[in-house]
Amino acid sequence: INSLATFARVNKYGFIESPYRKVVDGKVTNDVVYLSAMEEAKHSVAQANVELDEQGGFVDEFVICRHAGEVMMAPRENVDLMDVSPKQLVSVAAALIPFLENDDANRALMG
Repeated sequence: INSLATFARVNKYGFIESPYRKVVDGKVTNDVVYLSAMEEAKHSVAQANVELDEQGGFVDEFVICRHAGEVMMAPRENVDLMDVSPKQLVSVAAALIPFLENDDANRALMG
């Protein structure tokens, strides 16, 4: 199945890039940067559904994030980027499947 992920784009060199919100001094900004998978691996990326306070800072002291292909708990000060949406990992069609995480794999692959 080759479907472009939600919010992704193809850069001038043909690489797929995904958007991420910048995190500055532990606060999530509205600045969006597009990175390829190779560039993303250099950063600690928090999930889009992490709980934030009113100022855009992380509520929890440790945040679940991805770094170099691994999922880990990192101190909120070490997080560089945040996903823009929980649905950016799947295609537009797959995002329409209700309760995708609980669905049969074959059905999910159809999206």
